[in-house]
Amino acid sequence: MLESLFKLKEHGTNVRTEVVAGITTFLTMSYIIFVNPAILSTTGMEHSAVFVATCLAAAIGTFIMAFVANWPIGMAPGMGLNAFFAFTVVGAMGYSWQQALGAVFISGVIFILLTVTGARSWLIQGIPKSLRSAIAAGIGLFLGIIALSPAGAGIVVANPATIVGLGDLSSPPVLFAILGFFIIAALDALKVRGAILIGILVVTVLSMLTGNNEFKGVFSAPPSLAPTFLQLDIIGALHTGFVHVILVLVLVEVFDATGTMIGVAKRANLIPEGKPNRLGRALFADSTAIVAGSMLGTSSTTAYIESASGVQAGGRTGLTALVVGVLFLLALMFSPLAGSVPGYATAPALLYVAGLMLREVMDIEWNDVTEAAPAALTTLIMPFTYSIANGLAFGFISYVVLKAATGRFREIHLATLIVAILFVIKYAFF
Repeated sequence: MLESLFKLKEHGTNVRTEVVAGITTFLTMSYIIFVNPAILSTTGMEHSAVFVATCLAAAIGTFIMAFVANWPIGMAPGMGLNAFFAFTVVGAMGYSWQQALGAVFISGVIFILLTVTGARSWLIQGIPKSLRSAIAAGIGLFLGIIALSPAGAGIVVANPATIVGLGDLSSPPVLFAILGFFIIAALDALKVRGAILIGILVVTVLSMLTGNNEFKGVFSAPPSLAPTFLQLDIIGALHTGFVHVILVLVLVEVFDATGTMIGVAKRANLIPEGKPNRLGRALFADSTAIVAGSMLGTSSTTAYIESASGVQAGGRTGLTALVVGVLFLLALMFSPLAGSVPGYATAPALLYVAGLMLREVMDIEWNDVTEAAPAALTTLIMPFTYSIANGLAFGFISYVVLKAATGRFREIHLATLIVAILFVIKYAFF
């Protein structure tokens, strides 16, 4: 049955290899079941319900990837997108989390249409490489400031004189967060699988042993999904102020998910030159997972770059993804443990992921000012205005202006021009 479903021999693999690969991928990305509820619960969403939604969205998205695309890629709510959802759309802009879920749903529907019509490929090809790299780096800095803030580690705090300042380095949360970061970085450097997850759990346990955190148990029946299930407000999300929110969600989903899938697929040799491949199916699976996640009650679901660890372990088919999905379902039994994880235990994970995302600045064309300046603006504006949307807007608008001002009109792709115009309209009229 597994052979007929996943074509194991054709891909030069077997059941044992695929299972090991699935476990490996799960260990490297399972930190999201602790981090995502911690982030989204800041909006007023019930922590336990978000935990269930996270596990189910990850499982459903990964199952779709397994059976529709037959690719070894794990899916889960995306880092960066969950921060945009919680800290920008709800926290800074003041919309309800129900409206934010509605925006995720609408972006998912648009994402499906872009994928089915082929416009997604056109959009990706039309956005300059430097801007794509800057978006990833900017989101990394955005995650970094969230991790370092009082809501996370508390290492960076408000200061009336200098805007920001250094927190109390002698406080237990700060010390635990620093320890967690060093554990994660050291384990990852030693190629230990599940380094981020181990770091979160070690800090959680140590904080319990020292009396700084309450132990709520490990296993229990899954909590109720009712507080977030089908609570999305689609009508509220159609409010004019949500136009740029949906635009940002679509843009980040397009670049993040597509880049991740192509990168992982290349490592697994799933998109050989001149031969048919299943990239179209993988993109469709990714799109439908966003819609499913919004109905369950979580931010946008996307492909995880951590899937590369499973590919490295030999994963080549959807059986790897199937194993990942099953493990996310089993994780539903760990809700008390998820509720025991303090913010300073997940902050090091956010900070470490932020650091990894900054690698993207290497791909920016720093020798060309018309490429480098918009990329730098994109990267810097995101954390300093606490908004991914503002960073995208400054980047796209400045790119078009600088190319036009230097007489390089032909380098402005229609897709880039359209996005820049939409952001100008947003700031001018909304």
